Amino acid sequence: MSRIQLDEGPDAGMTWHFGQPLIEQRTMAAGAGAVLLSSREFFTVTGEQRLSWLHTLTTQALGSLQPGQGADALVLSPTGQIVHGFGLLDDGSTAWCWTEPGGRESLVGWLESMKFWTPVEIASRDDLRLWWLGREVSAPAEAVAARPGAVAGGSWAILPGPTDAMETIEAMETTETGQWAFEALRIAEGTPRIGLDTDAKTLPNELGLFATALDKGCYPGQETVARVHTLGRPPRRLVRLLFDGDLPQPGAEIILNDRVVGRVGTVAQHFELGPVGLALVKRSVPVNATLVVDGIAAAQEALVDPEVGEHFRPQL
Repeated sequence: MSRIQLDEGPDAGMTWHFGQPLIEQRTMAAGAGAVLLSSREFFTVTGEQRLSWLHTLTTQALGSLQPGQGADALVLSPTGQIVHGFGLLDDGSTAWCWTEPGGRESLVGWLESMKFWTPVEIASRDDLRLWWLGREVSAPAEAVAARPGAVAGGSWAILPGPTDAMETIEAMETTETGQWAFEALRIAEGTPRIGLDTDAKTLPNELGLFATALDKGCYPGQETVARVHTLGRPPRRLVRLLFDGDLPQPGAEIILNDRVVGRVGTVAQHFELGPVGLALVKRSVPVNATLVVDGIAAAQEALVDPEVGEHFRPQL
């Protein structure tokens, strides 16, 4: 089995595929397979008040999580732009958290600055690895924690690492799939990666209120989120792009009538949809307009209503 590794980009060092990327996607879609997401960075939060404390600081309703439950959460600027994003799984005594590559240091630093007198402890962890498991795959006994609700109906599992990936795969009686397969199915579902499909101006409303609960108390940036939701018409909206024949480079400009109306985020070749990508485009772009990216025609599929900023709210 050949192994093709990513040599650059945020996921450098991860396995891109094992020689049959489209078959690997079918394996994932069928509920089998496992993906080692080794680029994700871990930290833990402990203390009896950990969830209520994180609840007050983030966009997500975390205070009522039960052991074995988790969620995605965002940290916003005072004016509502996304500054940090992270996943979380709580086991009843520890909140196990992970960020996108390069996101941990600044997030942990900010959380430390917000502790004040709250009795919580935050620790960066380099001894853990995040796995995606197909819905038919059970987490191995050595998993620190696991929860359903991941891409393609799968689950997240946190395992001690570094580990021998092949031994882990054999113990789970499944096959390992690569990052290409994971990215393709994630993009097809429309699930954004914070920092890759977003920029410094992104509001949660532009992502369909991804990782954001409207029915919770105040948190930094909450007034902007509530105002945009109430008045409607977020500045931009998340779309899934279907490219005609080829994939553009991430970050490429999106053109409509000789005007730049957005930039491409992540892209991948999907086993059924073909070349796909995610992007934020201006709200004023007609939902049925054909766009041009690097000279490639791109149809768009609306994930977020341009008027109310809702409709796409994956629960992860």
